[in-house]
Amino acid sequence: MSSNLIRAYAAMQAGAALQPYQFDAGELQPHQIEVKVEYCGLCHSDLSVIQNDWQSSVYPAVAGHEIIGTVMRLGAEAKGLKLGQRVGIGWTAESCQHCAPCISGRQVQCSGGKTATIISHAGGFADKVRAGWQWAIPLPDGLDPASAAPLLCGGITVFDPLLAHNIQAVHHVGVIGIGGLGHIAIKLLKAWGCEITAFSSSPDKTAELKAMGADHVVDSRDAAALKAQRGKFDLILSTVNVTLNWSAYLAALAPNGAVHMLGMALEPMQIPAGMLISGAKSLTGSSTGSPAALRQLLQFAARKNITPQIELYPMSQINAAIARLHSGQARYRIVLQADF
Repeated sequence: MSSNLIRAYAAMQAGAALQPYQFDAGELQPHQIEVKVEYCGLCHSDLSVIQNDWQSSVYPAVAGHEIIGTVMRLGAEAKGLKLGQRVGIGWTAESCQHCAPCISGRQVQCSGGKTATIISHAGGFADKVRAGWQWAIPLPDGLDPASAAPLLCGGITVFDPLLAHNIQAVHHVGVIGIGGLGHIAIKLLKAWGCEITAFSSSPDKTAELKAMGADHVVDSRDAAALKAQRGKFDLILSTVNVTLNWSAYLAALAPNGAVHMLGMALEPMQIPAGMLISGAKSLTGSSTGSPAALRQLLQFAARKNITPQIELYPMSQINAAIARLHSGQARYRIVLQADF
C-alpha cells in the first residue's frame, strides 16, 4: 500500500451520507507533517462543508478539523516535532508565513494562502491527515486525547477572545448559548476566575450549568430577566447563529464592555450607534486563534484539568454521529475515534 494513500469518510455530493473513500495525497511537502488520526471532533462547521452551506465545498469532501493524533512523517523543513509525538490540528492547516498577519503572529488571518483544514484540503475524518508543521500543536502530558479534541476548534474559538479583551479574574463575562462552544467557555472562564452568567433558552439546564461553573443562569427568552442585567458585563460571548435582541445585550454591558460574536448569525445586526458611543462599548468578532494561542490553551487546559464534555463514537459510525449532532441533543461535543 502506498504511504501516500489515505483512507477516509467523504461526502461525494452536497448533503450526502458519508461513505468510505480512498485517495492518493501525493508526496509530503517539505513544510508539512503527516499525522495518524486517533480522535476527531465533529463540529457544526463540518456539517456546513458537507452540506455546502457556504458555497465553497469541493467534492469529494473530507471534513473533520478537531484532530488529535501522532506524528507519522516529518517534512524536511518541519521543526520542533518528533515522530510518535501526540499533536492536535484545528481549523487551520496551512498559512504562508510571510504575509503581514503571519509575520505579526496573526497567522489565522493569513492573506497569502491560508488553507482551512476542511476547505480545499482533506480533513480528519480519515486515518491520516497533513498540515503545515506550525499548525501541529503539541499535546501536553496529562491532557486526555479524546476529550481534548474539541479544544482545537470549539475551545480556541472561545479562548482567543479572553486574550484579545484582556479578561482577568475580576471581570464578569456572559455566555449566550450553552452548547458545544458555550459549555467550553464556562469551563474556561471558571478556571480563569471570572464571574460567569450563562444565557440559555433551556432553563432545564440550570443545575447542569451551575455544576459546570456558571454563577448565574438567565433565561434568554425572558425580556424582563434580560433587562435586569443592565450594566453588568465586561464581555459577552455570543455562540449562537440566530438573531437576538442585540440592543438588550449591549445594554447589559458595563462601560467599555464588548459583545463578541462567535456564532455566525446570517441576518444583519441592528445596532443603535448611540449605545456604542454613550458607554464606549464595542461589537467585535473572531474565528479561531494563532498557533501561539492554541499552545497557551492546551497548556492552560492541562494545568487546570479542563475537559469538554463529549459523546464518543467510533468513526465507522460517523453517519449516526452526524444524525446525533443534527438532533441538537448532543451533550455537548461529539468525538469520533478512528477505527480503520
